[in-house]
Amino acid sequence: MNYRRLGKWGAKVSSVALGSWLTYGNTVDEKATVKQIAKAFELGINFFDTANVYAQGHSEIVVGKALKSLRRESCFVATKVFFPMGDGPNDRGLSRKHVFEQCHASLKRLSLDYIDLYQCHRFDPEVPLEEIVATMHDLSRQGKILYWGVSEWSGSQIEEACKVANALGAMPPVSNQPCYNMLTRNIEATVIPTCEKLGVGQVVFSPLAQGVLTGKYAVGQPIPEGTRAADSRVNMFMLGRSLMSDETLNLVGKLRSVAESLGISLSQLALAWCLRQTNVSSVIIGATRLAQIEENVKACDIKLDSEILARIESILGPVPAK
Repeated sequence: MNYRRLGKWGAKVSSVALGSWLTYGNTVDEKATVKQIAKAFELGINFFDTANVYAQGHSEIVVGKALKSLRRESCFVATKVFFPMGDGPNDRGLSRKHVFEQCHASLKRLSLDYIDLYQCHRFDPEVPLEEIVATMHDLSRQGKILYWGVSEWSGSQIEEACKVANALGAMPPVSNQPCYNMLTRNIEATVIPTCEKLGVGQVVFSPLAQGVLTGKYAVGQPIPEGTRAADSRVNMFMLGRSLMSDETLNLVGKLRSVAESLGISLSQLALAWCLRQTNVSSVIIGATRLAQIEENVKACDIKLDSEILARIESILGPVPAK
């Protein structure tokens, strides 16, 4: 396993992280979760990501149980806050009240004394950045969190948060968690350049495009049983979208040919491609089987030369302007 700094900051995280969106606490049972997290740790993964809203808190509970068997100081645990956790007007968003209360609720569910990385799951236009930054600063001073970050914020929003933190004498966000993969490249236009300037690292989710970049789906072929697209509990983000269009699947087929020419799997190629970006601190994978973790961690050792990268670019086409 290789380890990278979280942006310009001192903490080092495994270049491949293990997430829990739609898996732990949901489609993967508790026994399997414990085994998979233990195996990931054995393979060198120290970065475990979850969120309070995943399975409405149950993901944090089962992840917390799995982490109990691991040395706490060797783990870097991240969770998030923003989405509704109840029906009340203050049960959502990034107000001081909601963030403070959910931080303590997450600590309880995870059975931890502190959170390594506490992330604003989305931008909240109803809450002043001064309030958000000050709240994170206070939680840090109280020893409840070590670092804080954001998820799916724009470059300008991240830059403004850093300016506010500087004005308040508080720690700025150290990371951003965006969706980033060969099929979704929006952050390359402004987010990555801004974050490189500010020392903010990317911890990207869905680097395999919800499994599409494993090559398991093909034009004209039935959806394989046991895959995410075949699971009605979690396929709502896939079916009927461009992610599963014939055009996308044909493109993925061309990428699979590149992977085969290198003697690696398509998923390994896709992860290594994300990690070519020095601003990417870690790629967050999801897993339902041990074999998936074992295969994906090998991507950290794969270096793609300029010729292969150019070949991939010719397949992917132009980068979106924004």
